Amino acid sequence: MKACALCNGIVSYKGMCAKCGDTTVDQGRYHDYYDEYSPYMDIQEIQLADGIPNSSCTDTCLHLFTCKRCGEEEGRSIDMVEF
Repeated sequence: MKACALCNGIVSYKGMCAKCGDTTVDQGRYHDYYDEYSPYMDIQEIQLADGIPNSSCTDTCLHLFTCKRCGEEEGRSIDMVEF
């Protein structure tokens, strides 16, 4: 079984904002912001409607990161790990 290492607290990720260079903060799965039901959907199911070609065929989880300083938002793919 594969699962997102970031969603499950196995790893932490600190990124840099492309706009201002400050630290970004993980806001969770990008898909969780689609509507009120999306946080409860399976990752593989919601990837079928995310608009990213072949995302359901990859072992990644798309996360939303926000800059602490300027508020810039960016999606980043996080690799899933085998359990």
